Amino acid sequence: MTADRRSSGPFRVGDRVQLTGPKGRMNTITLEPGKLFHSHRGVLAHDSIIGLPDGSVVTNNAGVEHLALRPLLNDFVMSMPRGAAIIYPKDAAQILALADIFPGATVVEAGVGSGALSLWLLRAIGQEGRLFSFERRDEFADVAKANAATFLGSDPENWTVTVGDLQDALPAAVEPASVDRVVLDMLAPWETLDVVTEALKPGGVVLCYVATVTQLSRVAEAIRATGHYTHPQSSETMVRGWHVEGLAVRPDHRMIAHTGFLITARRLAPGTVLPELKRRPSKSDYNDADVEAWTPGALGERQSSPKSLRKRMREATASAELARGTEQEAFADTADAPGDERDPHVD
Repeated sequence: MTADRRSSGPFRVGDRVQLTGPKGRMNTITLEPGKLFHSHRGVLAHDSIIGLPDGSVVTNNAGVEHLALRPLLNDFVMSMPRGAAIIYPKDAAQILALADIFPGATVVEAGVGSGALSLWLLRAIGQEGRLFSFERRDEFADVAKANAATFLGSDPENWTVTVGDLQDALPAAVEPASVDRVVLDMLAPWETLDVVTEALKPGGVVLCYVATVTQLSRVAEAIRATGHYTHPQSSETMVRGWHVEGLAVRPDHRMIAHTGFLITARRLAPGTVLPELKRRPSKSDYNDADVEAWTPGALGERQSSPKSLRKRMREATASAELARGTEQEAFADTADAPGDERDPHVD
């Protein structure tokens, strides 16, 4: 089963479809026979979409037109059920580039959250790669696996999700010096550097995604203190859209600014001593007490309420079951249908 199974061809039962109304409002639905999409501007039958080619315009019972497109991965991760906050596409793109995620790579990820980054990583490593994901909370792992099954149409065979602490579970999951890349999206990535260092191949990349400057400072100094990595490099990404219509060309009033910091370093060969950087004297000397003061214990995770998690789990599970259960039926129903044939329900 390839990750592009639902990327083209006529719409099938179980496909997710993004409907864009005349004012640009978008809604995402999962196609089911006999179902209806209700909005304040009328009712649209799912059956009028099934069988149409991607990029079609459909009309509801009130004469309102909607553009129907399969959501891109970028669209999907922004609208899927969430157990935890997601990594935004702008950061996911940078992670793939800065960590140099390549087809066939063996990648370790911690934590999983809602599975947004997992989907980007799975696409980048391809069928020949392996993704080992670690998550401390069962409910987050369940939401992530359900979201992946919804988007891909099945459970990826090259993806292993382990519930537990990375420090305890990683040595049992992978051989020493067998991992190409490690991506850490967690509260205290510096606590995992010992097991990460053992798992990485020489030349491998470790990338940490952290939200605050206190975390950024501490993980950078922890990486340096191991003596096993190149000097860490840090960055953040901001994206500003532009309004372009005729001669009206200006920046959008809103932008996606700070979401997190990315810090990367590469594993040195065993026994290698990294040359000291030649720098001018500075006032940046510090000791362990300074680091503790700079990293207060108030760095707590923002927790979702149990009720909210249960609701999101139901949504994710329902979408995943529909995607898994309708896969064969959908292929059988549309195997002989021409891609440009319009459904009789559409005027």
